[in-house]
Amino acid sequence: MRRGSGRIRIIGGSLRNSRLEVPELPGLRPTPERVRETLFNWLAPVVAGARGLDLCAGTGALGIEALSRGAASVQFVEAHPGAAQALRDNLARLKAVGGQVATMEAQRFLTGSPTPFDLVWLDPPFDADLWAGLAARLEQGWLSPSAWLYVESPRGRVPELPPAWALHREAEAGEVRHALYRRAETLPLS
Repeated sequence: MRRGSGRIRIIGGSLRNSRLEVPELPGLRPTPERVRETLFNWLAPVVAGARGLDLCAGTGALGIEALSRGAASVQFVEAHPGAAQALRDNLARLKAVGGQVATMEAQRFLTGSPTPFDLVWLDPPFDADLWAGLAARLEQGWLSPSAWLYVESPRGRVPELPPAWALHREAEAGEVRHALYRRAETLPLS
């Protein structure tokens, strides 16, 4: 699922209408503007001051959109060195404060010392089938008690996620299902 390369734009906040350079890399699929707009309408009350984690960041459009809208910080994790460098270049060019980029596999990043995040974007390469494994690792200290989790997957496919992740909203656009989950502070009794 390749959506092309070139440029995409930030749609809201202090960096509104800023362009992100998108490298031409196989499998890189930036989240479309209308999906980002929907997501950030859903997240509007909770973005300001939040700590975010953009796993499998790709272009970093989701995390940069959050920084533009007042997130305190975003940790970007991207395995492909070219995509990670383009992300660093975009953050520097836009003077986006609060973004840090780790060039490594998401699975490896999540073996480090956990720091809880308020917002997590989980959009791994669709053909890698990493949702369940990454979600399980996130539950090992990486999430604040009531974190918000955005998950992108192929249309019609609902990934297996932890029972503590309660579906808040979902939609489909083109070949993509996008869903926002809220982590329950306490698990319901069985």
